[in-house]
Amino acid sequence: MHKQFYGCWPTMITPFTDDNRIDFKAVRALTEWYITKGCDGIFVVCQSSEMFFLSEEEKLDIARSVKDAADGRVKIIASGHTSDDKAKQIEELGRMAGIGVDAVVLVSNRLAKQDEGEDVLRHNYHDIQRQLSGVAFGMYECPYPYLRLVSPDFLKDCAEKKNLLFLKDVSCALDIQKERIAAAGNTELALFNANTATLLDSLIAGYDGYNGVMANFHIDIYKWLYVHFREQPELAREVSDFLTVAAVSEARAYPVNAKYHCSLTGIPMGILTRSKDKNILNENARLEIESLIRMENKLRQKLGL
Repeated sequence: MHKQFYGCWPTMITPFTDDNRIDFKAVRALTEWYITKGCDGIFVVCQSSEMFFLSEEEKLDIARSVKDAADGRVKIIASGHTSDDKAKQIEELGRMAGIGVDAVVLVSNRLAKQDEGEDVLRHNYHDIQRQLSGVAFGMYECPYPYLRLVSPDFLKDCAEKKNLLFLKDVSCALDIQKERIAAAGNTELALFNANTATLLDSLIAGYDGYNGVMANFHIDIYKWLYVHFREQPELAREVSDFLTVAAVSEARAYPVNAKYHCSLTGIPMGILTRSKDKNILNENARLEIESLIRMENKLRQKLGL
């Protein structure tokens, strides 16, 4: 079955100016870079975008800017669904839907508190759908402020009712991913893996794509893996090994190091973030990114990119 959502999607970072405003010139340049490098869609106003540190108007302005810059060339999805209050969440989601994005992304940990069961999540999920009839939805298992994985039964129900278009999977576990493939079955529910270490095996098993932070560094290499993993399995495993080791960068100084990477690879932007002190990008962290860029370029030569 041909699904609406598939392929390689970055979780878009938010560039800021030195005086802590949204750098919309860099937002547009980054959007163009993603598309030039082969992305199939862009997830804006997500955790990588520092959505918990953005005002509601900033979230909407970023989504609008990216949608306008993309100009229909790729799909654009957005979240910004951060409030604790349920009525406020519905207001946030409705306003984001009004921008005209291709889907609005629900955050699983916003639908139920950490000590509440999945029955609460289901109730709130269906209530949002009832109040925002006609809006296309995805689901993101955002790890902040806590990780809530949805059950295979929930996914099976959504798949059969055709009311959820995609899941951004943060399980980082192939056994769980295989359960989700079975739950989705032959439906339009698309499964995206956020975890690099399990990505290749999840694609082999039947996942529909990658949606993760490391697409901010080398989405073109992820796209090569997505396109060629079946026809060139040995090289695909080699590429997967590179991507898996490179993904350790996420734990180092992200998203500051992603902005530094961008600044060295043709997307001028500062390294200021709101979620972390930019000074975590010390000398070693800078040298690591510079080494990563050299390694990326060598691999690109081998892959013909």
